[in-house]
Amino acid sequence: MRHLARSGACLLALWLALAGPASAQVWGFVDPQGVPHFAGERVDARYALLYAGDADVGAAEGAAAAPARLLATFEVSIAYKAVRHLMREAAAAAGLEYELLKAVVATESGFDPQAVSPRGAIGLMQLMPDTASRFGVHATARQPVPARLTDPRTNLQAGARYLAWLLRRFDGQTELALAAYNAGEGAVQRYGNQIPPFAETQRYVRTVSRLHQLLRPPATGPADTTASLRERPGRVSAVLPAPAGAASLSAFLH
Repeated sequence: MRHLARSGACLLALWLALAGPASAQVWGFVDPQGVPHFAGERVDARYALLYAGDADVGAAEGAAAAPARLLATFEVSIAYKAVRHLMREAAAAAGLEYELLKAVVATESGFDPQAVSPRGAIGLMQLMPDTASRFGVHATARQPVPARLTDPRTNLQAGARYLAWLLRRFDGQTELALAAYNAGEGAVQRYGNQIPPFAETQRYVRTVSRLHQLLRPPATGPADTTASLRERPGRVSAVLPAPAGAASLSAFLH
């Protein structure tokens, strides 16, 4: 899923719609090149169910198994293992929670540094050249900005700075920062600082948010998304236990 973007529906109503059992699902597969792909619904026959939604919240087996399955998909991904040290470096430099950055990169590019979207977004964090320039990526004598964005470290550092800036811009509200990352901060502002009603953006926020929640270490309580931003009262970002019902790893991998 590369770049997924209202009306004036309130954020609470939108969250209630997103939090239903069907829309909370996470589907995915690892392709022959070792690149993982994730979506909030079954895009095609390659996608297996990794997280079944909230219907059985509290089931002990599901609470342990869904994160384990997700972690296993990353551990078998050659693409992920090639860049995880760079993601940790970028997250630390920008003051971001590593699991949030990891969820964004997984959704944006599946850890493919050569990924290019039909809209011209490039690399691991699917940055537009103009956005990358705003956050420190400039042309050199040998390389224009688009070429520089295929370098994993350059892309991750700029993308992490942009995501951290969005979190500050939207007062630490992760869902709004993710919506702005996908649709642009102007779109979120035009809809009254709410998630825009674009189907693509809503799918994007759902998928990244669910991955982020499932990738967090268990029983840590509210976590920072940036080093300087605490969870705000009224934030709709509680960590939900994962239920039973997701596909087994062998089914997922094959």
